[in-house]
Amino acid sequence: MPSSRPPYALPRDPASSPTVSVVIPVRNEEENLPLVLEGLPPVDEVIVVDGGSTDDTVAVAREIRPDAVLVRQTRTGKGNALVCGLAVASGDIVVTLNGDGSADPGELPRFVDALLSGAQVAHGSRYRHGGAQRGGPRLERLADRLLCGLVNAVFGTRFTDLGYGYNAYRREVLPMLDLPAPSRPGTRRGARTWGDGPEIGPLLTLRTGTARLRIVEVASIGYPRIHGPSQRRALRGLGWALRAAWNEYPRRRSARPPDTTAPRAVPERGVPDAGVSGARHAAARVSVSRRPARAAGAGSAGRTAAGSGSGPGRVRGRPGA
Repeated sequence: MPSSRPPYALPRDPASSPTVSVVIPVRNEEENLPLVLEGLPPVDEVIVVDGGSTDDTVAVAREIRPDAVLVRQTRTGKGNALVCGLAVASGDIVVTLNGDGSADPGELPRFVDALLSGAQVAHGSRYRHGGAQRGGPRLERLADRLLCGLVNAVFGTRFTDLGYGYNAYRREVLPMLDLPAPSRPGTRRGARTWGDGPEIGPLLTLRTGTARLRIVEVASIGYPRIHGPSQRRALRGLGWALRAAWNEYPRRRSARPPDTTAPRAVPERGVPDAGVSGARHAAARVSVSRRPARAAGAGSAGRTAAGSGSGPGRVRGRPGA
């Protein structure tokens, strides 16, 4: 019986040529989402997680990326949206990216290269050399740095940005983060649990630190929201970060011995389970809509941050890059 595999589809080594999934949480982003989707370099899987949009966000996603996996989150909040996306992601590398245009999708190859160079987590930082936060009050940036200093002193880490949403993970390390499953028995639909809300940013950062994973910080440029009022609240964000640090501190004492010291910077260059506890078993309860695959390279160039080097071709990078 002839094989169904096309003659050109050779087996791939996940270590040297991993597949890449991108998880994008959205809610009422019909004007911002096109910039993000059209700016993505070719990847293997795009997952758009909708948080109950009342505008045409879902229709826009289907129009621009017919191949995208559309997921409806099971509860509310950005954290739950990310968890639902992680539960259905199939890539060897999973990248999380905001859907409001506040980060440059063209930087994605640098995150992948960092993992191919040996890291388990590539953590985006606006405050490392080569990064920047464009827009927002200077006081907010100062407060972010002071908070980082405090958290680093307590947790024994050296992060420079606690709550940035642009990150990449080796799929096998995601269970170590012990995130809440998309479907939790006894939880009323729509009710939040710890990790479902805006605390997810600092929570993810701190859990990668307490798990002593090999972390590389990738300099990134943050932008103000393009369309619509900003959903960021500086003081509230700092409050969530402090609460996350307080709640996550007990994990520090039970952490396993470190594989490496603290996060290091990615070198400057041109500028079996999903990742949640029980998530793969719960994935069947996440509402998913899949469309036929899209031809590679169909996306157009989006915003390109200064110093970013996306490079042509599918995002897989090179070992030792």
